[in-house]
Amino acid sequence: MNIQLRFFASVREMLGTDQEAASLPEHVRTVGEVRHFLIARGGAWAEALAEGKALRMAYNHEMTDANTRITEACEVAFFPPVTGG
Repeated sequence: MNIQLRFFASVREMLGTDQEAASLPEHVRTVGEVRHFLIARGGAWAEALAEGKALRMAYNHEMTDANTRITEACEVAFFPPVTGG
């Protein structure tokens, strides 16, 4: 499956990129599995997307959780929680 990945704020800075086209293995079917697939790359990927790290995820521009199923050509985004004041 081919998807588009987007990275924002500190996640983008840690990874050194703001977007990437990714070809995923057949077993990657949810947003959470995309996260684990990227963590398995190691290095900055493992650090930026680490399980337990406060991280928001979006699927096709809508906030989502790890259980959301992905589809061909979708967009999955990762970013830190945002606060304002």
